[in-house]
Amino acid sequence: MPFYHKLGKIPHKRHTVFKKPDGGLYHEQLFGTIGFDGMSSNLYHIHRPTQVKEIKGSYDVSPKIAVENNLHSYRLKGFQVVPAPDYLESRKTVLTNADVSIILAAPQQSTNDYFYKNSDEDELIFVHKGSGKLRTHLGNIDFKYGDYLLIPRGVIYKLDFDDEDNRLFIVESTRPIYTPKRYRNHFGQLLEHSPFCERDLRQPHELESNDEKGEFLMKVKKQNKIFDMVYATHPFDVVGYDGYNYPYAFSIHDFEPITGRIHQPPPVHQTFETDAFVVCSFCPRLYDYHPESIPAPYNHSNIDSDEVLYYVDGDFMSRNDIEAGHISLHPAGIPHGPHPGAVERSIGQTKTEELAVMVDTFKPLQVTEDGMKIADDSYYKSWLEE
Repeated sequence: MPFYHKLGKIPHKRHTVFKKPDGGLYHEQLFGTIGFDGMSSNLYHIHRPTQVKEIKGSYDVSPKIAVENNLHSYRLKGFQVVPAPDYLESRKTVLTNADVSIILAAPQQSTNDYFYKNSDEDELIFVHKGSGKLRTHLGNIDFKYGDYLLIPRGVIYKLDFDDEDNRLFIVESTRPIYTPKRYRNHFGQLLEHSPFCERDLRQPHELESNDEKGEFLMKVKKQNKIFDMVYATHPFDVVGYDGYNYPYAFSIHDFEPITGRIHQPPPVHQTFETDAFVVCSFCPRLYDYHPESIPAPYNHSNIDSDEVLYYVDGDFMSRNDIEAGHISLHPAGIPHGPHPGAVERSIGQTKTEELAVMVDTFKPLQVTEDGMKIADDSYYKSWLEE
């Protein structure tokens, strides 16, 4: 949950006259959520933000389900997703349910020819490889390896990449994504025991205010379809705004791990939450310091949730034969834990350099056809003792 932010020029009071230099009026827009009850920002446009010239048509982007009722542990080899020039075409949904979709993308080019807006879902983009600039109608944010980019639904954006080698792990959520409630006081401020604070959240800057008329292609996602809409004015024409609803960035490298004398449970790694799933960051940290501690995680049953772990970098102590870009899926109801030999290897170790992103969902995940293309379906046997 971001805090109050102001960028550009705004009038002294909301819903009052705000004149352009030529005497005309700027056009106010309330960019709000949950009706008029959620987070919102007040935007001021050069042109009316409502000018649609044409709706050219739509195409379906619904994920194709391969495994609907799954009790199978999978390993997905994420870097086997083939790069594609276009950003939207590069996005491959590998796991999904009614609340969340997990997407891998390897775009080679910036989104030069269109603007994109997801009307139904918040997007959390984790940058595994690549750098560049997230450009939005609410300002720009520079990004690089290790950044989470949280883009609330309805934000119009482009991604400008510095080169062709990019890998993104994307979480698409039908529920709003917030920072964990237990880290915040009743004013919304992040507390002292939180593993990050407001100064770690990077807000938009470099507000683009384009005074252009013409034809501007906007690709809008709505109910698993992409609609091609032509706007009469440049979507990035905001001269100023203030409020709480805007995109922001947070680097996984700024997450401060919580450690203890014995092994800490996954909630200490929590970074974001919804009422349908949580996102955790596993970062380099000192291991447990009890003289007889076992640093490796204990066997556990996810009775109520599916567990997805995306491996980013470092030494994945609890797993054998895991590489960067791999995804493990451990479904609810099936116990899982460290691979054979991992517990013994961990004893006496003092630190880990692992870097990973975890998504725990409260509804079962379905494996898509794109997920099965990169799946190791023998992974569920990897706990057998020889």
